[in-house]
Amino acid sequence: MDSQKLYGSEKYIEDIDSVRSISLPWEKLTGKTVLITGATGMMGSCIIDVIMRKNKLDGLNCKIAAVGRNREKAAERFGEYMPENDSKDDLSDPLKIHFIEHDINKVIVGDELGNPDYILHLASNTHPVAYATDPIGTVTSNILGIYYLLEYAASHGSRRVLFASSNEIYGENRGDTELFKEDYCGYIDSNTLRAGYPESKRCAEALCQAYIRQKELDVVVARPTRSYGPTMLDSDTKAISQFIKKGIAGEDIVLKSEGNQFYSYTYVTDAVSGLLTVLLVGECGEAYNIADEASDITLKDLAGLIAGYSGKQVVFDLPDEVEKAGYSKATKARLDGSKLKALGWAPKYDIGTGMRRTIDIFRS
Repeated sequence: MDSQKLYGSEKYIEDIDSVRSISLPWEKLTGKTVLITGATGMMGSCIIDVIMRKNKLDGLNCKIAAVGRNREKAAERFGEYMPENDSKDDLSDPLKIHFIEHDINKVIVGDELGNPDYILHLASNTHPVAYATDPIGTVTSNILGIYYLLEYAASHGSRRVLFASSNEIYGENRGDTELFKEDYCGYIDSNTLRAGYPESKRCAEALCQAYIRQKELDVVVARPTRSYGPTMLDSDTKAISQFIKKGIAGEDIVLKSEGNQFYSYTYVTDAVSGLLTVLLVGECGEAYNIADEASDITLKDLAGLIAGYSGKQVVFDLPDEVEKAGYSKATKARLDGSKLKALGWAPKYDIGTGMRRTIDIFRS
């Protein structure tokens, strides 16, 4: 969704203001520079909206360095936040973002990312078709991307790095728990194309720990669940995204399995408030699930929820080979969010409320 439509949605602005009003030590960001990779992605763009809104209304004075591969795409997404003439060293205006056109899979040359106080690595392939059609990029954005950023942080005196990992690092549920705590580790068949995503996330987390020990970096890890909301991308091929697109279009919801998969989900601004909580309050070296049981649901019930709200029905179809190759094999992946809640995080929406809100914002 482009900036004009998104920023014209009262409900979306309400969501951004809700995160802006959360009790967090925002003063840590005052006068600081935050570098965000995956800036035009679902969560990266939403975090930027929150910080820019705080700059405008609360005088946070936090500079945003937004890293992405496509300046035109960034200009469409951020509208008035993008300066007309964005010079390399211009971070003087907290009401404008500084966009850096860079592929995070490539070596960072010199000081091209400036001197960020905080780095949030959110860039990653995050949906089935991308896993299947770009398996190399899926692995490298997680491993090489965080490696280059950790090296950059160490050489440029950054205060903290946040790595956005994934619920998929837990692998398959071994049948010994209902909810994954942060120390759980299930089975992953590493000799498959689909393993590239979860295995590279696991490796990236291990790399974070290595930099903490060897170079004394301050690094925290967030593990979001399957997220959704009005900032999701048109290219997203996850089942929940496809359901939402069908619901918005007033079409029947297509379910490409029996739908018994039982997963945790998070509305995007709840995921963003979780990321900010980890960034500003989390302890160095710790990983935190961003999840709430009120948003756990089977895929079949999720399809039914959206179909019911859209006045349509659920129909069954078989996935094509490309889609099938990118699908997760996990049948139960519910996360325990109590560790993050102990830091003060509290989600605003359950799955039903969040889903209806997403569809309403898109339709508006």
